[in-house]
Amino acid sequence: MLATVNRILLAVAGAVLVAAGIVVLTGWWPLHGRHAPLLSEQTRNRYWHAEGWWWWAVLAALAVGVLLALWWLLSQLRRPRLQAVVVDTGDGAFAMLRGRALEEAVAAEAGALEGVAGCRVALRGRRGSPALRVALELEPHAVPADALAAVAGPVLTHARTSAGLPELPAEARLKVTSHRARRVT
Repeated sequence: MLATVNRILLAVAGAVLVAAGIVVLTGWWPLHGRHAPLLSEQTRNRYWHAEGWWWWAVLAALAVGVLLALWWLLSQLRRPRLQAVVVDTGDGAFAMLRGRALEEAVAAEAGALEGVAGCRVALRGRRGSPALRVALELEPHAVPADALAAVAGPVLTHARTSAGLPELPAEARLKVTSHRARRVT
């Protein structure tokens, strides 16, 4: 949700800046009229005429600003999750395994473990070297070390062998579900 809002605000800010740039470049300035420049010749001569380097510095700063804005825009459009994993089929060819399928399989297997109330999995990294982020929600009676060992052992081994990956690094985050205290009578 936050990423969507970020992209919308970035698009609106970009549209406003492009519109303002077009207004200034066409010479139509609402305060002084259509043919009046943004800076009058008297103002330009009085302050910056003797400083020949000033305009080059202003243009360089604007160019750097535009490049940074474009870099930020491209980083906003980049997808944080890995969409597919390259799987070696053994006959010299490769197959593509959907990232969501691997995430759902690991989440289902980890969610079925003893003491795990819920599990969320995100596949990160690159197609040739993926990595998992596993968020486990443990029940109040669960032993965190046992749940972590079960995920690190059979669950990740099964995911790694079924995807045909030599290694599958994972980061696990554990959280205990909140529960109410029982009343003793």
